[in-house]
Amino acid sequence: MLSGRRLDLVDPSPLDIEIADIAHGLARVARWNGQTHGEHAFSVAQHGLLVEALVQRLRPQASGTVLMLALLHDAPEYVIGDMISPFKAVLGQAYRQVEHRLQVAVHRRFGLPAEPAATQRRLIKQADIISAYLEAIWLAGFAEAEAADLFGRPQGVDCSEPALLALVTPWPVAEAEARFLARFHVLDEGRARS
Repeated sequence: MLSGRRLDLVDPSPLDIEIADIAHGLARVARWNGQTHGEHAFSVAQHGLLVEALVQRLRPQASGTVLMLALLHDAPEYVIGDMISPFKAVLGQAYRQVEHRLQVAVHRRFGLPAEPAATQRRLIKQADIISAYLEAIWLAGFAEAEAADLFGRPQGVDCSEPALLALVTPWPVAEAEARFLARFHVLDEGRARS
């Protein structure tokens, strides 16, 4: 890692995880394997910000912990990359185990529950699916009907909201990294005050 940390992928230690490394890596990992419209790739860092914003809209009273879990829901991808779901299925249990151990280490590093509650996981998954729907139609060339068949029609969120659409416009790497870090620090400070 650029921080100088050496992360063991088989047995990751929370002590070897730095938010700067996560932000740096996620800002450079492209969603949809880079197969999106626009001058810049749509990064996993930006996707994390979109999912966190969707959680806020789905559950306005969501705690800082839930928002942080949403922001960091794909954090392991800073070292293992983003793979499309069908390929993850081919890799099977070994991939899921590595991803899970990394996620637990990230959660522990930042004082989050190692295993979030089922209600928290469902809320974040709902936001993640809405994000995939928006990304599919705005970035990846899917027709609305095709995206709806794959992801379902979004419920509980106004998908035409300008602030959400702005989050689906790909940013340069440095901007994605800076915005991800800034949001992390806002959430972290808020959690410390509560």
